[in-house]
Amino acid sequence: MPYQKVPLVPIGTVPPLGLLPEKMHAWVIREDRFGEPLQSFRQEIVDVPEIGPNEALVLVMAAGVNFNGIWAGRGKPISVLKITGKDFHIAGSDASGIVWKVGENVKHWRPGDEVVLHCNQSCDTYCGQCVGYDPMMCQSQKIWGYETPYGSFAQFTKVQAQQLLHKPKHLSWEEASSYGLTYFTTFRMLVDRAELKPGEKVLVWGASGGLGVFAVQLVKKMGAESVGVVSSDEKGEFILGLGAKGYINRRKYPNLLWKDNATPAEEKARMDEWKAFGREFQEKAGTNRGPDVVFEHVGKATFPLSVWILRKFGRVVICGATSGYDLTFDVRYLWMHQKSIIGSHFANGEQAARANELVMSGDIKPVMTRRFTWEEIPEAHELMAQNKHHGKFACLVSAPAFDLKNTQEARGFRAAA
Repeated sequence: MPYQKVPLVPIGTVPPLGLLPEKMHAWVIREDRFGEPLQSFRQEIVDVPEIGPNEALVLVMAAGVNFNGIWAGRGKPISVLKITGKDFHIAGSDASGIVWKVGENVKHWRPGDEVVLHCNQSCDTYCGQCVGYDPMMCQSQKIWGYETPYGSFAQFTKVQAQQLLHKPKHLSWEEASSYGLTYFTTFRMLVDRAELKPGEKVLVWGASGGLGVFAVQLVKKMGAESVGVVSSDEKGEFILGLGAKGYINRRKYPNLLWKDNATPAEEKARMDEWKAFGREFQEKAGTNRGPDVVFEHVGKATFPLSVWILRKFGRVVICGATSGYDLTFDVRYLWMHQKSIIGSHFANGEQAARANELVMSGDIKPVMTRRFTWEEIPEAHELMAQNKHHGKFACLVSAPAFDLKNTQEARGFRAAA
């Protein structure tokens, strides 16, 4: 379709299809302001990106908040600018939006389609790994919005067309933007990597957080049972409402988490608490042994306990290490009890599509606990960085108000205003 060029459109508006701004509003990270979110995120006006033949330009209606935006802003553990080779970074690996323009090879999507995005990008050459095995094995695999410069905290983003998924019609723009990265990651971890079976018992670390809220729901959907670890009884009641069989408040165990260079007395206190923690898990799970699966993403602070607490032949499935990636654990418990450690990273397009179907059917619910305006995007990241959250956060971008569910409502709201 022909496009009419315009310089810029206001934030919070949905222009007519066929109108293509040359510039866009964006929250931008640059090296000279690396730090915490209130420092690292700054509004700028930047060029709207050009797309390739297999790509799509998407008008971002709302964007979800994830820890990788915080990491990008800090420039740690690695500078994303060194990955992309650019001097700027627009964070954001979750979005809902409207397809605005498609490349010449894109046949299954057209301008005006309402979509959500998954964040896995692979090569553009259809290599053997992508076509014959798993795109996550591709040597060019990247996470959009973290390892690529144009993420979702801007009016427009460019993505590979294979990242597009149908937006669930019953969800608002902000709800639809909130779940992709963490839920699709959880789906791959439990369904494909850990191969969770009905009746199995699962220990879920961080059960009220962005990953945990989907782990609890998915475990129940698969006919298994979860006990979630949380930091307050309030969060415990929250995950019971999502389908957890029980919860453990880790605040009861002040010596539970791993500490380097512990004294003999501290090591004894830690082991005593591990044993008590294990007994509480068995009581809450209704079993006489450890978990079949531990859902792990915390890393250094929890991983030694995750390996220790597993039953024989149990599996730890891990997708991250928010407390640190340099892990210390007693490997004897691994080989003598024939336990498995399984690494998992996001999801491929097929897994994301399967997972999205469960949201579209209403079987899995996005657990959006707070929503923010465009101006509040740095604040949303700051609250997450301080662990002052549970569930998922989402922010408006081009959607003019909360609770709007489609393009017509968004345009109608502006007309009514």
